[in-house]
Amino acid sequence: WGPFQRRIFFVLCLTCVPCGYNILSVIFLLASPPHHCDIPPHSNLSQEWIQASIPAEPVAGQPERSSCSRYELDLVRNLSAMGASPNWLQNQSAPGSRPEGLLSNLRREGCRDGWSYSTEYFQSTVVTEFDLVCSEQWKQPLTSLVYFLGGLSGCFISGLISDRFGRKPVLFGSIAILSIFSSAVAFAPSWPVFTVLFFMLGLGQISCYIVVFVLGSEILVGSSRILFSSLGQPFVYSFSMMLLPGTAYLVRSWRHLSLIMAVPGLACIPLWWLVPESPRWLLSRGRLQEAELLLRSAALENRVEAPPVIFLPPKAEKAEAHQAESVSFLDLVKTAKIRHITLKLWLIWWFSTSVSYFGLSFSMSTLYGNLFLNYFLLTAVELPAYFASWLAARSSPRRLSFIGFCLLGALALLFIQGTMKSYPTLTMSLVLLGKFGVLAGSGVVYTYTGELSPTVIRNTAMSSCAMFSRVGSSVSPYLLELAEFNKLLPWITLGVLSLLAVLLCIFLPETFQQPLPDTIEQMPVTQWFTCPWASKTALKEEEIITKEQTPSMEIICTTCL
Repeated sequence: WGPFQRRIFFVLCLTCVPCGYNILSVIFLLASPPHHCDIPPHSNLSQEWIQASIPAEPVAGQPERSSCSRYELDLVRNLSAMGASPNWLQNQSAPGSRPEGLLSNLRREGCRDGWSYSTEYFQSTVVTEFDLVCSEQWKQPLTSLVYFLGGLSGCFISGLISDRFGRKPVLFGSIAILSIFSSAVAFAPSWPVFTVLFFMLGLGQISCYIVVFVLGSEILVGSSRILFSSLGQPFVYSFSMMLLPGTAYLVRSWRHLSLIMAVPGLACIPLWWLVPESPRWLLSRGRLQEAELLLRSAALENRVEAPPVIFLPPKAEKAEAHQAESVSFLDLVKTAKIRHITLKLWLIWWFSTSVSYFGLSFSMSTLYGNLFLNYFLLTAVELPAYFASWLAARSSPRRLSFIGFCLLGALALLFIQGTMKSYPTLTMSLVLLGKFGVLAGSGVVYTYTGELSPTVIRNTAMSSCAMFSRVGSSVSPYLLELAEFNKLLPWITLGVLSLLAVLLCIFLPETFQQPLPDTIEQMPVTQWFTCPWASKTALKEEEIITKEQTPSMEIICTTCL
């Protein structure tokens, strides 16, 4: 833990600020404020008639002004010209009509003159500027879907590029994408153009975080690696997330907010000269001289003497032999051992780190209270969650930690169905507790996935998991549609998915206090639960496979000789 490690720790934490600052942009740029049909000024109606022109509709048992219809404006003008009063018409009933009054029996029409939007929280959003409401409301979740599909594509592409060409170019390429397209989005003239640019913005969002995580995991070792991956990077990421609700509170225009989102990425440009390439990746690609030069410069910075020979001949020969080898996405499912682990990790990331995380964020709009304060609290609870995951990563097995945190989050979300209608404060507390459990479990699963994946394909494995998490996050905007049937359905769905992630984690191998695998052959063997009365044949076969595995490169070379 010398000056080199401290510099790497601090600089890598700073490089994840742009992706954290942009992650909630989908919430604030696409916010849909309360709205109703606009009554144009040339209609020559009194303020009393303008208010009465919007019919009331029951929403959750309470009457609210209709968002997508109004009484026919010509009829309202005629009634106003005749000198009728809205209050009088509301109290009169025609024979055979509904008892609510003559006014509620008037014919209705759509919002032909556009909409009037509340400016309580937002001066303008993408929804208000391009009128993505009523018959165009389907474009709201579709835009969020496109953003997350951009993240999915970015994870897939960046993982392959990073394992082939290096971690550092992909990291700063992702940051550049965030800054360029955050600025470009602010000048979008229409919804289709905005959607295309928003897709490009999503390309760099999660891939930036994944590459920072992998780079820190491969440069740092021991307790400093755990400190970085479980506490340092998540803390800075969460803190940068907390800045966006405050910025959105001060800047109520979505175009100005988009421009401000480009600033953190531009501020990271000078960090290019402070971030080194991963020495583990250089060794896995057979670039021994560059890896040795990097380690000797680190030793010089730490004022310690490097050994005369850093890479022993057997390891160097093996690294050079693997120089021409390249890995691909298909290597994650090539053998049975890595396939079992990969499939479980994909589903865990899908259920736990994505659908639950973003489903909670989107479902927050259905709760009471100030929108900005709710989202600030939802992001602030991530700080103690990541601190808890760091404590667990230091001293607890990975599987036990993940299962405990996810069970806590799932139970809290399932208990919401008993408090949502009558206890809003208790409901908000349960939501925050659920977010705590989900986020603490996500912090553990990041470390867990990095420890399960070998160096030669670690970034591809992490990116593939993040890609599946983006599949889940793409579905999360549509969880709100379940509230049309029952307001409790989104919360019940999130709790059940967290329980499924717990079930899958039971069958993963433990990595606590184990060295990082460098090759696919060094990956831990998948563990299965067996009944006490079951045959021991499977256990004997697993023991034979374990004995046949070669634990290190040196043993391979010695045996061949």
